[in-house]
Amino acid sequence: MASTLLDTDKDEDGEGRQLGGQMSFLEHLDELRRRIIRSVAFIFVALVLCWFVSGPIYEFLAAPVRHALAEAAQRPVPLQGLTEGIQILPLSSVKEGDAGRYVFHETTKLGLSVVPAGASVAARVTRGTDGQIGVFTDEPLFTGASVIPKGVRLPVDFQARAGVLPNEEDKLVVRTAVEPFSLYLQVSLYAAICLSVPFLLWQVWAFIAPGLYPHERGWALPFVTMSSLSFVGGAAFAYYVLFPPAVTYLLGLGENFRLFLNASDYFDFIIIVMLAMGVVFQMPAVTYVLSRIGLVDARFLVSHWKVSAVIILIAAAVLSPTNDVPNMMLFAAPMVVLYLISVLVAWMFARPRTAE
Repeated sequence: MASTLLDTDKDEDGEGRQLGGQMSFLEHLDELRRRIIRSVAFIFVALVLCWFVSGPIYEFLAAPVRHALAEAAQRPVPLQGLTEGIQILPLSSVKEGDAGRYVFHETTKLGLSVVPAGASVAARVTRGTDGQIGVFTDEPLFTGASVIPKGVRLPVDFQARAGVLPNEEDKLVVRTAVEPFSLYLQVSLYAAICLSVPFLLWQVWAFIAPGLYPHERGWALPFVTMSSLSFVGGAAFAYYVLFPPAVTYLLGLGENFRLFLNASDYFDFIIIVMLAMGVVFQMPAVTYVLSRIGLVDARFLVSHWKVSAVIILIAAAVLSPTNDVPNMMLFAAPMVVLYLISVLVAWMFARPRTAE
């Protein structure tokens, strides 16, 4: 009686599995269930860790729109004075001994006293008892039922960006009492997903590995590494390059209105853009795997460039938050570059698929 020999390998869990043989439909479902359970468990652990740093994550994601809101709320007035050549200097240029008036740009709590926005007090730059330079009150400040004495340190940020004054206008708006909690939970969840990308990609590869030849399974590490770096690069590109001009354009359209930007809408917007660009940047990594397997090559990608161009323009139109052509081209340009990189990757690594 003839016997059939099946190649057996160890998966990443050390369990003996027949990767070279046929798997039934139920076995595929069971494998998929195990991968999903592990992925969800990993994301949950990452979510718990991200919750403890949800505040800094929130501030990081809110920084672009807060700067844009502060700039949109400013009223441009020509700078004129008694003499020519008047300049407004940044706080970083002040030195010890300089004096002036400090204006509270928002309601501020100093000790047990609350100072309303718009109040001002004479101030002087000097060193405190800790030896650090700071701005201190140079006269008593009477506010409400209390008096703030001379010599109290004022909340001055010497690293503040010149030309942008933070105020109440740059704060995002929430509509319910529980919305801040849901927002912090939301940013923690998406941060956890981003941190879990390498593990999730590894689980995806482990699920499709039984359908590959033994020598093809060795491409797991390059695929996971390239995909993880590409995802981070895409999210960073969206945050630093694509998003600032887009949100500035959108807020510029509302210059005749008082802007109250809802926090939930904003975070849905920026997170979707960052995740979408992270997925788009996977193009070279996916091309690497498909070319190594032998499913695509450089000739195939070049011959279908017209179809790819249409798909890229449609994707850019969907991802772009505005309906103007310049912003759409800003989203389409990196996709075109990624497609050209994918052609180069396919040309370098393409090979016919063989069993050996």
